[in-house]
Amino acid sequence: MRRLLRSRFFIIALVIVVILTLAVASSKEGSGIKAIGNVISVPIAPLQSVISFMAERIGGVFDYFKDVKITKAENEELLHRINELEKENRELERLERENKELRDALNFMDQMESFEPVGCTIIAKDPGNWFEVFTINRGSKDGIEINSPVITAYGLVGRVSEVNLFTSKVVSIIDMDSTVAARVSSSRDVLIVRGDASLRSSGLCRMDYISPDVDIMPGDVIETSGLGGIYPKGIIIGQVKDVIRNEGQFDSYAVISPVVDFKRLEEVIVLKEKP
Repeated sequence: MRRLLRSRFFIIALVIVVILTLAVASSKEGSGIKAIGNVISVPIAPLQSVISFMAERIGGVFDYFKDVKITKAENEELLHRINELEKENRELERLERENKELRDALNFMDQMESFEPVGCTIIAKDPGNWFEVFTINRGSKDGIEINSPVITAYGLVGRVSEVNLFTSKVVSIIDMDSTVAARVSSSRDVLIVRGDASLRSSGLCRMDYISPDVDIMPGDVIETSGLGGIYPKGIIIGQVKDVIRNEGQFDSYAVISPVVDFKRLEEVIVLKEKP
């Protein structure tokens, strides 16, 4: 035991002697205290470097997460602003569309000097997806009469088929009971547009009795001819979607795509004749 203690004492003493010797040898560069500090710092320096490196890395990680949090908040704010701008844009588009419809209706009515427009709301319709036959909230008390033309700002809807005191029933141009004296806008060829059982489910109608000499092709605009005593001339009906040519002289016909969307009607205008 004593031998072990003497051995430990000897080692400690030897370490102290070595440190003091190094301190004296380094005294030329500074004071003894500074030299001792330099000697002690030798084994500590690598540890300080490791600690400094780790501190920098940990600080960088915290800065990274801080930047991510800030970026996330900025992105959320930008997304919120984008959503608000999209809502404003949709509202502006709706107002622009309504203004255009109103301008078109006013321009159209300027051409219908012998008629007085009566704005109507659709309050009921027959079963089905399309507004083939529907009821409006105006009747005889408003001057509505049977066969009064019904339009929108876009074009022809149909005619009044039944009148009550406060309401009226309208038959649209895609209904099978509808026939309209029409013409091709470009060539002025007069033809008949009517509803068709196989086409009405697609919101379409047809133009019959097309002779071989009639110049008609897809894209042609079809309008009312003014013949027949119901519809004034010049009301847009739609465009030619397809032309079916048959061998018979009057067997050819055209499929017409109306300008009015008969799946989404809400408001219409009845043309009441001025006294």
